[in-house]
Amino acid sequence: MGYTLNFSVVWASFDKLLWGLALGIGLAIASVALGAVIGLVCGFASAGPSPLARRLVAGYVAIIRNMPILVIVLIIYFALPQAGIRLDKVPSFIAALTVYSGAYLAEVFRAGLISVPKGVVEAARAIGLTRLQTNAYVVAPIMIRNALPALGSTFISLFKDTSIAAAISLPELTYQARKINVESFRIVETWTVASALYIATCLLMAAALRGLERRFPKF
Repeated sequence: MGYTLNFSVVWASFDKLLWGLALGIGLAIASVALGAVIGLVCGFASAGPSPLARRLVAGYVAIIRNMPILVIVLIIYFALPQAGIRLDKVPSFIAALTVYSGAYLAEVFRAGLISVPKGVVEAARAIGLTRLQTNAYVVAPIMIRNALPALGSTFISLFKDTSIAAAISLPELTYQARKINVESFRIVETWTVASALYIATCLLMAAALRGLERRFPKF
């Protein structure tokens, strides 16, 4: 006999999938927010005058961007406790995703800084703004507007990366789908619904980010 589709088991546990989806979105938001802080600091440092700061940022970016995110998660969750640093599942995964996203956002913000016209910066300094004021009120808004498309792509990519949290038994969407699959053996139905939730969420995120881009003033 052929395989007969039966979505009833999946629908019965649909609330668990939605809870897992919400957890994944929360993990992505927290990680991007914290990663943006790292990215901003590293972006300004890499575009700044200090050779040491530029080398340190370049080393961080090179190391993290060439490591699989799963390895970073496993190091923070399983290896750090051996050094006396113990984190629960949620903080450890957010820490891993923050370190990972910070390296990518550092390059995003660096590119955004490079795109700021030098004439605008010189004009700000000419009217008496300090370097800090110029960076805060002139450079940062232009940089963020120019970096928004890349920021949006990074956020969506990180949301999809939250599926790796299943490796440390965090009950996000992929973990919940695996649990339902093991309990019901409805392989096609479970992963079809999980995939549809991922796709729909990413499309909604992309649409929301495009709307945000349109609302930002152009420079």
